[in-house]
Amino acid sequence: MAEEPQSFLSCWEIGMRAGYAFNSNPILMDRMEPDGKVSHSALSWHLRYSFMRPNTGRNSSVYQGIGVSVNTFMQPREVGIPLGVYVFQGAPMFCFSNRLSLDYEWNFGAAFGWKKMGQDDDIHSNLVVGSTTNAYLNLGFKLNYALSAGLHLMGGIDLTHYSNGNTSWPNPGVNTVGGAVGLTFIPGEKMFRRTSPFSTDSEFSSGISYDVMGYGAWRKAYFPVEDGAFTEEGEKALLPGHFGVAGLTFAPMWDVCPTFRTGLSLDLQWSENSGLSKYHVPDTYGEDAKFYRPPFFRQASAGLSARAELVMPIFSLNIGIGYGFAGPREIRRSYQLVNLKTYIYGPLYLNVGYRLNEFHSPSNLMLGLGLTLGKK
Repeated sequence: MAEEPQSFLSCWEIGMRAGYAFNSNPILMDRMEPDGKVSHSALSWHLRYSFMRPNTGRNSSVYQGIGVSVNTFMQPREVGIPLGVYVFQGAPMFCFSNRLSLDYEWNFGAAFGWKKMGQDDDIHSNLVVGSTTNAYLNLGFKLNYALSAGLHLMGGIDLTHYSNGNTSWPNPGVNTVGGAVGLTFIPGEKMFRRTSPFSTDSEFSSGISYDVMGYGAWRKAYFPVEDGAFTEEGEKALLPGHFGVAGLTFAPMWDVCPTFRTGLSLDLQWSENSGLSKYHVPDTYGEDAKFYRPPFFRQASAGLSARAELVMPIFSLNIGIGYGFAGPREIRRSYQLVNLKTYIYGPLYLNVGYRLNEFHSPSNLMLGLGLTLGKK
C-alpha cells in the first residue's frame, strides 16, 4: 500500500550566529568604541517557525517562515541590543543523500531598538546608526544534516546587512560576515527524500513574461558644497527634511526554468532632490538652504538594468545592475537593485526593495505593488 502523503510540516528552530561587523567607513565603526579598543564582534540568537510541504514534487523541500532574533555588537551603550523580526525562505541546492544537503537561505525583515546617533546626548554616541529601526537582510549557505526523523543539525556561513534605506542620517550601514549553527525540530516528520527545486523539469516550457511595478519612498539627501558655496564637486552637506521618490519599472523576463527568470528592465524614477544645483537660492546654505522647485522632468531619470530572479513559492528574489542614461548629471551612473516580491493574489505582488549607486552609495527604498503578466 502506498504511503499517505503528509500535509505541511511545522518546523521549530533555535540557532546562534557569530560574525565580524564592518561598514563602508571603518573609521565610523571604530568610533563606536569609547575606550579606544576596536571591537567588530557580532552575535545573535534566533527562534524561528517555518513550514514545508513534503511529497509535493519539486518544491517539497522548500521551507519558509518567520523568525525573531536578539542581536548584539558587544557595544550596548553605543548601539543598543536590537530585536529582529523577519521572514525567511530556503531550499536545498544540492542533495548529497537523503540525510545531507547544501541549502541556501535568505532573511528579510527589520531590527528594532537601535540607539541612534545623539539619541541620549551621550559623548559616546555612535556615528553609524541614524534610526531606531533598520532593515535587515541576510543571505546564507549551510549544510543540513538529518540526525533522525524530525531532528536536523544545520551549520554554514552567512552575510548580513542592516540599513535604514537612506531615510535617516547617518546611514553607512552595518554589515556582518560569519558562521551560523542551528538545531531544527520537525514534529511528525517521516524520513522523506529531499529534493532540490533547481533540478530539471521535463514538463516546463520556457517563455516570456512581463513585470510592471510602481513604487514610492522617502529619503535624506546631500548636496555638494565647497567653501560655503554650492558647486558641482567638493564636500557634501546634509539637506534638511526628507525628499520624496517615485518610480515605475517595466521588465520583459525570460522564464529560463521554473526557478529562474532573467531579462532587461526600463527603470523610470523621479526624485525630489535630483537636479537641484541649477535651482539653488543664492546666499542660503546649510540647514537654511533653499531651492526653487525644478520642473518635473528636470528631476526625472531613466535607466536600463539587467535583471536576474530566483522564483520560489510565494516569494521571488530579484536583483539588478543598471546604468542611468537620461536625467540630471548625478543620476547618470551605475546603480544596483535588490527586490523581494511577495505574491499576494494571482499575478499581484508586494515589492520591498533597495537601490544603491555605484555599489556603495545608498539611494532609496522601493516600496510598491506590481503585476507579473503572461507567466505560465
